[in-house]
Amino acid sequence: MNGEELTEQETALYDRQIRVWGADAQRKLSKSHILVYGMKGTIAEFCKNIVLAGVGSLTLVDDRDVSEEALSANFLIPPDESVCRGKTLAELCCDSLREFNPMVRVSVEKGDLASLGAEFFDKFDVVVISCCSLATKKLINEKCRKLSKRVSFYTVDCRDCCGEIFVDLQKYNYAKKKTDGTTECELQYPSFQEAISVPWKSLPPKASKLYFAMRVIERFEEAEKRKPREISIEDLPAVLKLKKELCEEQSLNESHIPDTLLERLVMGAKEFPPVCAIIGGTLGQEVIKAISSKGDPLKNFFFFDATDGKGMIEDISNLNLLS
Repeated sequence: MNGEELTEQETALYDRQIRVWGADAQRKLSKSHILVYGMKGTIAEFCKNIVLAGVGSLTLVDDRDVSEEALSANFLIPPDESVCRGKTLAELCCDSLREFNPMVRVSVEKGDLASLGAEFFDKFDVVVISCCSLATKKLINEKCRKLSKRVSFYTVDCRDCCGEIFVDLQKYNYAKKKTDGTTECELQYPSFQEAISVPWKSLPPKASKLYFAMRVIERFEEAEKRKPREISIEDLPAVLKLKKELCEEQSLNESHIPDTLLERLVMGAKEFPPVCAIIGGTLGQEVIKAISSKGDPLKNFFFFDATDGKGMIEDISNLNLLS
């Protein structure tokens, strides 16, 4: 949308949302441009939510073919095999998303996201990546941070019944409602590299066990040159050995990373659709907050485990590195 005001068609379509978060927030959404990489089940849920919310444009990147795993969790993929033939995951999801809201421009970009220059990311306000290697997460985050404008960056991962979201809004200003009016707030976010470099022993004793477990899995996949989720139960002994080494290195009691949790993450290569809905819904809410500058944003990790039904926010910032 080029104009400053919402069109009559937009006002009519988004009437209920405008009454919830106001016309100004809807205007910002309608002018926003979002890039998504990795069309997993969690990302499908996220894309559905933001397309229905009325973002300006959504660009999808995923050159993979349809697999049985994708069909099990991604509801955007048509069940008809003849429709899927010859199309990438991004192309199939693009066709489905256009039907959710014709007013949102949904398109596909091809290629390796990690090889694209920083100028490519300058076209977007929000970058969301899923199912990426540790190196790719760091690289894309740094490319976003080097741009002259602020680009919100998110990573999301869902393994079996567990999920993780990481948020980097850089230097972020937003309005917070209080009983006596509205207060302007500012938050400073660390990069992904800075966040995962915080010494484990400096984190609170009740820090999410999933935080540590996900770092172990990331490090294992990187050391073994595996793609995300390219591990199996046969790898468990090696994963547990790495956990022991990292805990010793970080002066962390091994009980903070239960073997049973790592076993679930190693075995749970496939996504669990109900967890996809929870993680994708949470991510959608956070992106809408970041675009509209309304409401307290998540800072900077969110974890969910369906075994206890609890979601946990962890602020793992780089204060220790700056002191």
